[in-house]
Amino acid sequence: MRVPARPPLDSLKRSLERRRADTGRKVRDGFIRETFMLPRNAAREKAREWFDRWPKQAYWTEIESWCERPDDVIEFTIRRLPTAD
Repeated sequence: MRVPARPPLDSLKRSLERRRADTGRKVRDGFIRETFMLPRNAAREKAREWFDRWPKQAYWTEIESWCERPDDVIEFTIRRLPTAD
């Protein structure tokens, strides 16, 4: 019994590469995201600044992810909506 040949995937590869190049790593869900790598105290101040400027109740501001790096550095991504309704 003969195994069928694999279909050519060149056009699929090209379209995926084109789409990735257009969007980069952006997620299209309406949120604005920014990633910071700061010492612990500066990271707290930056997060407080975002929550003061864009309140959670109106902009759905949220720390999306965070992790500790060496030397007491915090890397975190914070997101918010572009406008309040």
